[in-house]
Amino acid sequence: MKRLILILLIVIGGIIMYSQDRKLNDLEKYVIENKGTEAPFTGEYVEHFEDGTYHCKKCGTELFDASDKFHSSCGWPSFDDALPGRVKEVPDKDGIRTEIVCANCGGHLGHVFRGEGYTDKNLRHCVNSVSMKFEERSKEAEAYFAGGCFWGVEYYLQKLDGVISTSVGFMGGHVVNPGYYEVVRGGTGHIETTKVVYNPNKITYEELTKYFFEIHDPTQLDRQGPDIGQQYRSVIFYSSEQEKRVAATLIQTLKNKGYDVVTKLEAAQAFYKAENYHQDYYQNKGSLPYCHSYKKKF
Repeated sequence: MKRLILILLIVIGGIIMYSQDRKLNDLEKYVIENKGTEAPFTGEYVEHFEDGTYHCKKCGTELFDASDKFHSSCGWPSFDDALPGRVKEVPDKDGIRTEIVCANCGGHLGHVFRGEGYTDKNLRHCVNSVSMKFEERSKEAEAYFAGGCFWGVEYYLQKLDGVISTSVGFMGGHVVNPGYYEVVRGGTGHIETTKVVYNPNKITYEELTKYFFEIHDPTQLDRQGPDIGQQYRSVIFYSSEQEKRVAATLIQTLKNKGYDVVTKLEAAQAFYKAENYHQDYYQNKGSLPYCHSYKKKF
């Protein structure tokens, strides 16, 4: 039986690989699979500078962010960085250059060069346009932050340029659509959470997360100032692995600065909006937060 299952897996894997191959046209196969090079200044993305991400044409893996693309006038798209762990460097057969391939499927991308001085990173990923597929970044994205009373977190985050809207509610528990007093009494497992809808073309997730760390004390466990309880714990609810990596990097940066950060990273769950009188609380009341304030940390 085990041998039969293994054979089936091999066959299925072969079908999947064949299907991927069939998606590539002749030029794409020449470059991606036979390590060819498209003619300079002919690629679709040479002078392309829209906001978004560049994916592997063969397997769809995200490779480069548009924020790392720069003008090099070399004839091919150039990036001074790649998304972590997505691009693999291997010695080129010519014995001189360093080839770059998709770390997931091994598809040929181009070559990497160092020491040219184009940007401060002194790095150039020279990539064939035909090896990539561009996806425009959405004009709206969502982020979820918990750090004490959600009134104060919302008050500060809604002031940022690029934030479209905010709402407060509950996340992380096991009760469907809990009310405020259910959460306060405990037992639901929920955390007071602020949902932020923002324009990633105006403010990045990293900038939002940095500001979140600067408007609350991430070293306080199960509390924030006078508010004590598990519903006030510091948590970042991430919706993607990229968000998780950004938040983890910032936490490590703060730890390196001497902050004993207790903020947890948890996968986003169902968000239950709190009662209307909790929304825009300080704006409607005309007062200031009592347990949140801004302190530059980065």
